[in-house]
Parts: sequence; structure tokens; C-alpha cells
Amino acid sequence: MTNMQLVLEKARKLKLLILDVDGVLTDGRLFFDNDGNEYKSFHARDGHGIKLLRQTGVEVAVISGRKSNSVALRMKSLGIEYVYQGHENKIAAFNEIIEKLGITPDQAAHVGDDLLDLPIMTRVGLAIAVNDANFAVKQRADWCTTLSGGQGAVREVCDYIMQAQGSFDEVLGAYLI
Repeated sequence: MTNMQLVLEKARKLKLLILDVDGVLTDGRLFFDNDGNEYKSFHARDGHGIKLLRQTGVEVAVISGRKSNSVALRMKSLGIEYVYQGHENKIAAFNEIIEKLGITPDQAAHVGDDLLDLPIMTRVGLAIAVNDANFAVKQRADWCTTLSGGQGAVREVCDYIMQAQGSFDEVLGAYLI
């Protein structure tokens, strides 16, 4: 079985997609104004992909080492219930999410870009690195996206999961009326 066939098999089993924020949902840059307010830029296609994936029954969660009000607002607008911020040790949050959902680690995927993501990436069924991830993360990923963090990589992942699970055509059909 080739690597991409193995990735496809793993994607078919998924019930949960876990995302890092900085470097995955954003391009990793942090913007601060003179008053210390933090700003982040999210890609609209990533958000739409998340909504579509959730409609197919795959849950989406966010686990971030940093804490930001803009992340809370964006995730709320996307309907993401499982948002864990300020968790540098991401394992506790990961364990809590899979327990709440009643799934096993092999039914989860994680998209990461840096070393803080490795503890979860080594435990999930499908470990994904964005194209511009740290080399050590890319080496340990089952699959690397063609797009970079904050540039549509999450949408690429969502579309791939829906295609693997056979739900993409139905999602697409809703737009071809």
C-alpha cells in the first residue's frame, strides 16, 4: 500500500479534525497594536471548509498554546464547540475531547506546524502538517498539505477528508443547482 493509499484509509475513519491556530489557521504571524491588542488573519475558505466538514458529521476542535479573543470570536462564528486556548501541553485537551466525543485516537486527525503539535500528532490516526511547517513536524506527518498555514491549508484538509469519506460530491451538489 502506498503512503497516499494509507492516508486515504486513515481519512475514511475520521470523526474528528483537530486544528492548531498559529501557523495552521493563520500564517503564524502575530500582530500587536501599541496598546497590546493582538490581531490575527484567518482565511475565509478555511472557515467555509470547516463548516462544510462539520455538516458531514466530522467534528472540528481547536487546541492552541496561545490565548486570543480573536480566536474565540472566529471559532464561535464557525460553530466550533471544542476550543482550547492557552494549552501548551495539548495532551490533556486532546484526551478530554476524544473522551467527550466517545471516539478513539485513531478516529482523529491533527493539523500542526510546529513542535508543540507533535505530542498530539504522534497519538492521532492521521497526522497532517501544513506545507510551511517545521521540518521535524513534516518528517513525522502522514501527509503534508500543498498549501501553507493561513493560506487555505485547512480547506485542503477538509476537502480531502470529505472526498475520502464520499461526502464531497453531495456537498458540491448543493452549489450546482
